[in-house]
Amino acid sequence: RGIAKYEQQDYAGAILDYNKALELHPAFVHAYNNRGIAKYKQQDYIGAILDYDKVIELDPAFVDAYNNRGDAKSELKDYTGAILDYDKALELDPAFVDVYNNRGIAKYEQQDYAGAILDYDKAIELNPAFVDAYNSRGLAKYYKQDYAGAILDYDKAIELSPNCAEAYDNRGIAKCYQQNYDEAIKDYDKAIELDPNSAKAYNNRGAAKRELKDYTGAIKDFDKAIELDPNSAKAYNNRGAAKRELKDYTGAIKDFDKAIELDPNSAKAYNNRGAAKRELKDYTGAIKDFDKAIELDPNSAKAYNNRG
Repeated sequence: RGIAKYEQQDYAGAILDYNKALELHPAFVHAYNNRGIAKYKQQDYIGAILDYDKVIELDPAFVDAYNNRGDAKSELKDYTGAILDYDKALELDPAFVDVYNNRGIAKYEQQDYAGAILDYDKAIELNPAFVDAYNSRGLAKYYKQDYAGAILDYDKAIELSPNCAEAYDNRGIAKCYQQNYDEAIKDYDKAIELDPNSAKAYNNRGAAKRELKDYTGAIKDFDKAIELDPNSAKAYNNRGAAKRELKDYTGAIKDFDKAIELDPNSAKAYNNRGAAKRELKDYTGAIKDFDKAIELDPNSAKAYNNRG
């Protein structure tokens, strides 16, 4: 009955049934595993891990429990612990394709892009139609600045799943880094068509429009991104940059203020706010912002140049 409720997305109800099953049979391994999965769906990652711990205690060869525990640890940003669990799952089942993809994601989060790509390669070798692995491998290639390789992976993801909005959005990002802004916008258009609530796609499309000097169009996209995600520091920062290009320095500064409120470690937002203050001849305020940008990102050539 718990399984039936889980399938209906009644996770709380499922957990109550799993509780009863475990009350009747305290060594019911599958009930612990299923309850952990339901807790994971409720974002109770610590509770899920405790259940997976119990599964592994009762059955050290229960491969799914290692994979599931790795997923929960990843959600808690314990990527090292997650990778250890994925390693164990693959030791028990070297052909467990999902685990290669999951371990790749954990390595990606650790910025081990080369290691992540190797795992995605293996996932794709085992399942050549694994859409998520192509999309994820594209992201890792993108961060290695292999934009052409990333686009090929996004192409494959879209070929396999033409309604994958994320793949269109990611392909647009890679095209932007190739300065192919018109084609990038077409990909963002498609991503938005498929997922009209994607704040990320609106923000990215706005950034591409800004590169084409369509500042009014860019601001409309940033407005929509902020409407969909009021906590998007990037969208406020980007909108501020577009307003600055239109010489609306006061409006730009308000946006940079908000970006900094949402992300106090955004060197870009401080640098941009400083540039807007400079245009208003507030040189003292500008220098303070450039100082902060350099403190947060000592390798920001722009901030040093602006401060000078």
